[in-house]
Amino acid sequence: MKRIVVLVSGAGSNLQAIIDACEQGRINATLSAVFSNKASAYGLERAQSAGIPAHALDPKSYADRVAFDAALADEIDAYQPDLVVLAGYMRILSDEFVARYAGRMINIHPSLLPKYPGLHTHQKAIDNQDAEHGTSVHFVTQELDGGPVILQAKVPVFEDDSADDLHERVQHQEHDIYPLVVSWFVDGRLTLLDGKVMLDGQVVPAQGHAAE
Repeated sequence: MKRIVVLVSGAGSNLQAIIDACEQGRINATLSAVFSNKASAYGLERAQSAGIPAHALDPKSYADRVAFDAALADEIDAYQPDLVVLAGYMRILSDEFVARYAGRMINIHPSLLPKYPGLHTHQKAIDNQDAEHGTSVHFVTQELDGGPVILQAKVPVFEDDSADDLHERVQHQEHDIYPLVVSWFVDGRLTLLDGKVMLDGQVVPAQGHAAE
């Protein structure tokens, strides 16, 4: 059975969605470990409650980003993961770390990429009076939030929305699509080939798989 390692920095609601999907058989894989750069991350408690090894590494204990990422990668590799999943992991990754897991590391970002990489995406959508907003699952590359998109989910933006309203609406979609993409990968349906996303042997469009 394939092995998954998840990285979190905060509450870990997407981690919980993946835990639930594994327990329900919707993901045919073992969630081997959860790592965080914050010992206080609630995602670690979610892991422990599910009987999953949970680890925290303090970036301040390392000389720089590269040293921290190297130590993190060594600990991750002890679990021999087939897939590394970023679920609200709020650190910029070193190029060396990204290269180590090229083609087997995915992230979820709360915008319709390439729109709004980085932070405060919900407020940006409101400020720009966007009619729709959403979330994107993508392979991780050395470009921040710039890797090839696998799948997106869209939500409407209403006139009286706050950033919190949008966050809740988007997160509801994230909890559906992230476990789905993880299942595609562990079932061997999803790969990254020459910078292109392949699903069932077919090239996925730049905006991601067009599943409504």
